[in-house]
Order: sequence, then C-alpha cells, then structure tokens
Amino acid sequence: MFEIFAEIPYLMTIVWLIIIIIVALTLERIITRQLKRFIKKTEMPPDVGNGLILTARLLILLGAVIALLHLGGVPSDILVSFSALGGAAVGFASNRTLGNIVAGIYLLIARPFRVGDYVRIDSVEGIVKEISINYVKIRTPARTVVSISTQRILDKEVTNYRIMSSETKLYRYGIELNFDHSLPAEKIETALDGVAERYAEVLPRKPTYEMTKLTRLERNYIFYIYVEDPEDLFELQPKILREITEAWEKVKNEAQT
Repeated sequence: MFEIFAEIPYLMTIVWLIIIIIVALTLERIITRQLKRFIKKTEMPPDVGNGLILTARLLILLGAVIALLHLGGVPSDILVSFSALGGAAVGFASNRTLGNIVAGIYLLIARPFRVGDYVRIDSVEGIVKEISINYVKIRTPARTVVSISTQRILDKEVTNYRIMSSETKLYRYGIELNFDHSLPAEKIETALDGVAERYAEVLPRKPTYEMTKLTRLERNYIFYIYVEDPEDLFELQPKILREITEAWEKVKNEAQT
C-alpha cells in the first residue's frame, strides 16, 4: 500500500491537502454553530455576532493557509512572517468589533446610565432608549434616534441628569442662561423667581437657580427644573426658556420706562 506513495511522490501531498481542507471545513462548521448558539443565548446584536463569526472564520482560514504553505515546502521563517502579518490583519479587522464588545460589557457592568435616563454624551442629549453591547440609542429632543458606539462613549464626557441620591426617580436638568449688565442681579433674579413660582405646584420640586459665572460682559445662570418623567423635558425646556426670556424682557422694559 505504501509503495503507491513511493511511486507517486505527490500522492502524499494530495492526501495531506485533502486532510487540511476537511479539518478546516469541519472546524469552521463546528465553531460557527457554537458561536450562533452563544449569540442567540446572550441576545447579542446581529452586527456584533456577525463580527465574531467573521473573526473566527478568518483565523481558521489563516491557519489553513499556513498549513498549506508548510505542506508546499515554504521555509519556516517565511511562515512565521506570514502568520504574523495575517494575525495583524485579522486583529485590525476585528479590532472595532472586539473593542465595542469590551466597551459594551463595561457599560453594562458600570451602569453610568440605564434605559430611560436623560443623558448628554458629548454633544448629543436625550433619553436612552436601548443599551446593547455594540451601540447605545438615544432619542433626542428633535424626536430622532442617534446610535453611538459603546467604544466611542468611553472616550466622551457623559452626563446623567438623574439624581442618584433621590429616593424616587427624579431628574434635574439645567438650562444655561446669559444676561448682560443692563439690569442689576436683583431684577434678573426677580424674573427667575416669578417663573420658578409658576412651576412650583406643577413639577415634583420647585425649580431653583444659581449664578455660575460673572464676567465683564454678562452674568451666567443655570435654571434647574425637576421632573420624574424625562419625556417632560422635551416640552418643558423650550417652554420655560421662552417664559424666562419674556419675563426678562418685561423687567427690562419696565426699568427703561
């Protein structure tokens, strides 16, 4: 039987070629099947799951190619260089997916915010509608949904407007206000007091304010409103801002007459 391999030198190479292909295909099917079960069990987002499957297939393909090159008599130093290059390519291709997975797991464990919270992530603010391993979806005041990758969130400043020490679910949202020096602080705060009193019985807590900065050109205030349902902020923020503007203009006109 073994005399056949001696008479046909390339027959052994063909046999090993077939074995490598069969092993690679078998591994690909087994690993893909197991990954699909894991993805379904953990309810992993489709894009993340597809990224994991693609990474596994690339690794199997890389191993099969290296085995074939070795079978073809390629020197070991070239194989090492090729495997390093292939590993770097696979790592680069899967870096974003794996980075998002790690970042998503961190967010799920650390929980800087949860679904339903009103947050600001960099320049995007709104209500968190979904948290997955790969993305966080936020519904903005413009009623649009913005998806932010979890890896990007770790590099951005995150503000959660939920009051952590509150016994009940309460959010405090600050409206930034800038006034020039045409009116004294007493007149400005009278206007702010009027708006705060108007909402004292409407909101779960009476609005408050504080001066945050004083410059040569203007006074900066933050007017805080408190809500239990963050959806209310979509309507209250522009409404209260308009009422503050009207109250300030009224006081200013009275001072000029």
